[in-house]
Amino acid sequence: MAGRNPGTKLELGWISKVYVNRPAVVRHAEQIKKWRTVKGNWQAAWLLKAVTCIDLTTLSGDDTPSNVHRLCFKAKHPIREDLLKALDMHDKGITVGAVCVYPARVSDAVNALKAAGCNIPVASVAAGFPSGQTPLETKLAEIKLAVEYGAREIDIVISRSLVLTGQWEALYEEIRQCREACGEAHMKTILATGELGSLANVYKASMIAMMAGSDFIKTSTGKEVENATFPVGVVMMRAIKEFYWQTGNKVGFKPAGGIRMAKEAITWLMLVKEELGVEWLTPELFRLGASSLLGDIEKQIFYHVTGSYALQHDLAMA
Repeated sequence: MAGRNPGTKLELGWISKVYVNRPAVVRHAEQIKKWRTVKGNWQAAWLLKAVTCIDLTTLSGDDTPSNVHRLCFKAKHPIREDLLKALDMHDKGITVGAVCVYPARVSDAVNALKAAGCNIPVASVAAGFPSGQTPLETKLAEIKLAVEYGAREIDIVISRSLVLTGQWEALYEEIRQCREACGEAHMKTILATGELGSLANVYKASMIAMMAGSDFIKTSTGKEVENATFPVGVVMMRAIKEFYWQTGNKVGFKPAGGIRMAKEAITWLMLVKEELGVEWLTPELFRLGASSLLGDIEKQIFYHVTGSYALQHDLAMA
């Protein structure tokens, strides 16, 4: 990952007069949906870039060591070898950005990736995921356990009630303590934007999270009714840009939840390029939280290489 965001002291002046023109943001988001997608080799290149930015995720109550091991194998071999050879990309070391699991499955993922001989980081959700309705002491203990088990990235979730009631000092302090508990592990802060009430709150929560030392800000847990949307993405990226202008510190962005189609992944990449620039188009500063997206990307690459649609037995399941 990129260098750590050291954070700043709490600057409430940065958010005190925030106004988000919702109609303008929504209009911009509608235009984004109409962007013409790239085709041919350009599409294949964008899709392979998307693969390297995926946090390949399993967050189910029935996760077991065996399905985590399977996920880790897919993380190392996200695209069939013969397809990569056809694109002359077989020797480029293409893997996903990280494997994301619950704390109880971190050791399984670490061991599986170590056995596979690769250095893909393991990310763990923590801090009362997905609701955040957990005492702070418990959140901090969970983070420390995940790091102890071998997680190199921690996806925490904020207490939405602090945003909805305007308790910005308390939110800053909670995230700051979580950052401290992460130690050397990079911290992604999930805002659960679908539960924050307004785009202005999304912007404010983004700024507070970055001030408190978040290395990434992330849209959603994937468990809310509304997850990653383009209006929310625009607002969060504008906050990242403002924070960079104010401090010189680059913070990553991770949309998550409901991103299932290859075309959506390309649109998110193009949006990041437009809003933040090509510097953010790396796994160090951009991730896609997804569980089923990789399967559709591989299908699209299969079609590009072979000219035919993949049958169920043609591709290993993600």
